[in-house]
Amino acid sequence: MEQVLHEFRQRILAHRPLQIRGGGSKDWYGQTPQGEELDVRAYAGIVDYEPTELVITARCGTPLAEIEAALAEHRQMLACEPPHFGPGATIGGAVACGLSGPARQASGALRDFVLGVDIMDGAGEILHFGGQVMKNVAGYDVSRLLTGSLGSLGLILQASIKVLPLPFATATRCFQMAQADALRSLNTWGGQPLPISASVWCDDRLTLRLSGAQAAVEAAIRNLGGEPLENADAFWLDLREQRHPYFNGAGAAADTALWRLSVPSVAPPIGLPGATLIEWGGAQRWLRVKNDTAVDNAADIRAAASAAGGHATLFRGGDKQIGVFQPLAPAVEKIHRRLKAGFDPHGVFNPGRLYPGL
Repeated sequence: MEQVLHEFRQRILAHRPLQIRGGGSKDWYGQTPQGEELDVRAYAGIVDYEPTELVITARCGTPLAEIEAALAEHRQMLACEPPHFGPGATIGGAVACGLSGPARQASGALRDFVLGVDIMDGAGEILHFGGQVMKNVAGYDVSRLLTGSLGSLGLILQASIKVLPLPFATATRCFQMAQADALRSLNTWGGQPLPISASVWCDDRLTLRLSGAQAAVEAAIRNLGGEPLENADAFWLDLREQRHPYFNGAGAAADTALWRLSVPSVAPPIGLPGATLIEWGGAQRWLRVKNDTAVDNAADIRAAASAAGGHATLFRGGDKQIGVFQPLAPAVEKIHRRLKAGFDPHGVFNPGRLYPGL
C-alpha cells in the first residue's frame, strides 16, 4: 500500500487537476468532473473491524458490497443505507458524496456515522481527523466536513464508520392516501413512539417500513393498520438504488430532470408541476420535470424550496450549467473558498465538482 500512496502523492504534487474516481457509480452526481483521472481502487481493504465496538475502518477503494457482506456476517449494517448506484460503489465514494438511503429519517445521515477519516491534502501530506469513537471528536469536526464534499478538499484515504445491529424484526405496511394526508399522517406518527424506519409516498400510496423489536413492530401494525407488502426487502432496495418505477419508469425519459428538495417535514405540498415522490417522513421530496425550459424551472424550483424553508439540488439530468447545488450565500461562499485554499491551495482535487470555481 505504501507504493500506492507514493503514486498518489506524486500525482498530487504535479499540481495538475485530478478527477478522483473509485467505482465510478456516481460520476453523474455534482458538476461535471474535470481533470486527469486518479483511480483509487487499488487502495482497498478493511483495515479494522471489531463487531463488539460497532465500528469498521476501511480504505477508500473498498467496495461497499464487501463492507456490507462483512457486517452482515455479524448481523450489523451501515445504518443510513447509503445507495450504491452501481456494482463498483466504494466506501470512499460513499463518504465523498454523503448520500443516504431510506433509513435516513430514523437513523440519521451518513455524516452522523463518520467517526474519523485520513486524507492526503494538496501538499501530499497525510492528515488524520477524528478516530474510532465519538469522544475523539473535538473542536472542528473535519471528518463530517469532508463527508459530502465530493472530494474537493482532499483525497479521502480511509474512513472509520459507526455501524448498528440489524433490527430483530421488520414489516412493511401500505396505505392509500393523497399527498397532503400522507404528510399530515407522517408528521403525526413521527411524534409517536412508533418504530418507523423508512417511508415513501408516490401516486397516492404511502408505504411505511417498521423495524425494531418483534413486540414493537407487532404493536405498531395493530395501531396503524394498513396492508402488507409482498417482497418488501426488494421494494426498499429498489427505492435505495432508484430502481423504483418513479425513477426509471415510462415517465422518467431522457428529456426529464430529477430534482431533490430538502425541506422541513411539516412543509405542505410544494405545488410545483411534475411527478413527485416523498421520503424521510416528508423531508426529502423528489420532483421530476421536463427540462426543455431548464433555467426557468431551476429558478421556480429553488424559489419554492426556499419559501418552504429548504433548498433544491439538480440530482440527475437537466442542464448543469444552471448549477447543481443551491447557490451559496456570499458569507458561506467565502467560508468554502477559505477551506478550499487551506486544504487544496493549487486546486488539484475535483475542481468545480461541488461548485463552479471551487
